[in-house]
Amino acid sequence: MMPKNVLGIVYSNSYDSCLKDFTQRRTMGSMLYGGRYRLIDFVLSNLVNSGVTKVGVITNSHFRSLMDHVGNGRPWDLARKVDGLYLLPPFNPSNAEHDSSNTVEVLGRISSFIKSCNEKYVLLSDSNFICNIDLSEVFDFHSEKDADITIVYKKGNLPALENMTSLTVDGNGKVTAIAVNPQNKENVNFNTGMMLVRKALLESLVADAVSAGYSNFEKDILQKNVDHLNIYGYEFTGWGCEIDSVNKYFEANMALLNKETRKDLFNKDRPIYTKVRNDMPVRYGVNSKVENSLVADGCIIEGTVKNSIIFRGVNIAKGAVVENSIIMQDSVISENVKLNCVIMDKDSVITPNKNLSGDKSYPLFVGKEIVI
Repeated sequence: MMPKNVLGIVYSNSYDSCLKDFTQRRTMGSMLYGGRYRLIDFVLSNLVNSGVTKVGVITNSHFRSLMDHVGNGRPWDLARKVDGLYLLPPFNPSNAEHDSSNTVEVLGRISSFIKSCNEKYVLLSDSNFICNIDLSEVFDFHSEKDADITIVYKKGNLPALENMTSLTVDGNGKVTAIAVNPQNKENVNFNTGMMLVRKALLESLVADAVSAGYSNFEKDILQKNVDHLNIYGYEFTGWGCEIDSVNKYFEANMALLNKETRKDLFNKDRPIYTKVRNDMPVRYGVNSKVENSLVADGCIIEGTVKNSIIFRGVNIAKGAVVENSIIMQDSVISENVKLNCVIMDKDSVITPNKNLSGDKSYPLFVGKEIVI
């Protein structure tokens, strides 16, 4: 268990722009996933399961659904008299888009919150990397190496995101070079967006960067200091997926149809917590048929569902066929509708006798509260 001298800081709007259709009315952290979860659930659960009891969630724009979901932090045992969950609203909402991409400025505007905390270390995390990680092992690694900064990385292809970094790591775990948006994007050690750093050092680095007018955390802080600080890389070897596009979001959901992926992600020793919604069990019609799918509670299934992720409260009528699709909560699929490779946002309706089809490499998206 990680000592309780670690402060968690989560960027809820990290890389909103890569899912523009979804994030027009919500943050990346409140993106729905896996039938009943939000992306921020994984970050918060990883922190809490590792003993972190104080977490600040940086918000920037479109954060109403995030506030509704996390509430006072009770599902993660963060509703506390001492410590707990802190929602950190935007300092300058009129300049929200700029704030979201300027990590240095974002950290600068919450500097008073960080300064008021007594924790010795800060664990920074984006919200678009889905995984189940024991962060106490990261802390042990950080302490063992006497590191200034420890970056959690994963081997794989570089995600298609702005300012993504790849690390060159020696046999001892020391980071010897950091490349920002490198030419080589295949089989690299990419930064997952999780980083452990001493609070005093973070405050000093951010203050210096703000005063110098710097804006790029990766280039102006990490890359410039790779030769001056003890920066180490901790390799995460479990299942993980960086959401960098609609296609990757589709793949990340469909990966849950694999038993081994579910077993790794939903580790019984490190549960993933989420907001509870008390619903009735799924009701299956007499002629319904469901194959290789995840169906959340509260659904009414009277048609056919194959290779799909069905969120809470979805209604699929008689004669409807849903294949290779993601149907978000409280949506309605009417009689004789055919869907293939479709992502439906919540509260949407497909009226009878419609046929919508995308492709696994280019799923068709239906927006929130849309009626077709």
